[in-house]
Amino acid sequence: MHLLRPHLSALQSILQAVSFAWIALAAVALVTCSVLAGFGLLPWIDLPLSLNDVPVQHAGTYAQLLLTALAVSLCFFLPSHRRVMKLEHAHHSFALRMEDVARAYALAHAADRRGLFHAASEFDAVKERMMHLRAHPDLETLEPDILELAAQMSRISCDLAQTYADEKVDRARDFLLQRQREMAVFQERLDNAKALHMDIHQWSNRLELDEAVAQSQLNHLIAELEEILPEIKRPKGSTATSEQNAGGVVRLANLAAE
Repeated sequence: MHLLRPHLSALQSILQAVSFAWIALAAVALVTCSVLAGFGLLPWIDLPLSLNDVPVQHAGTYAQLLLTALAVSLCFFLPSHRRVMKLEHAHHSFALRMEDVARAYALAHAADRRGLFHAASEFDAVKERMMHLRAHPDLETLEPDILELAAQMSRISCDLAQTYADEKVDRARDFLLQRQREMAVFQERLDNAKALHMDIHQWSNRLELDEAVAQSQLNHLIAELEEILPEIKRPKGSTATSEQNAGGVVRLANLAAE
């Protein structure tokens, strides 16, 4: 489709020129015939026409004059229309040329990023790029001035091509991929640490809760013992034994508290 655009544009220009010529010739012929018919040198067009079964007198004359007026009116629009078509054609040609230049420059810049050009001087560098573009199969139909402009643009941006060379870009991508893999490993370890911390925290909370329950039960037991011990009766002759029993219960409670 891209290769057919110049041919279609040329065909359109030819058809427009032919149409303008036909309109101009038709206008001149109709004006000439009408003027000669007005002076009686040529006959008017004979057009049998009736309206509601009533024949229209001089229908051919009216039709000829109407066609003449229409042709003359079209001639007044031809100059402005021609200027518009010229502007459109110029804009279309400029757009096509810029598109071709951009396409050729993209290919030259890609080759420059791969390190295919090694000429040092500016003239040799531009010549080397032009030879590369001429040998490219997609640029065979382009004009030499377009290839030269693309080669000059590629020479100007050679520093940019060296900065973003394919080798450097690939190395940067490998580095970023390595960092991404390291980050993934670190994130996995961090998730494991968070899960372990959560387990330890829950375990500590359960132990604290169990200790609090046990301490509450022990306090309740000591309180009950303190209420029961004073009520223990001391039999006669067995005072020392009772005191030993009471002392043993208190020591048992203290050991349980420890």
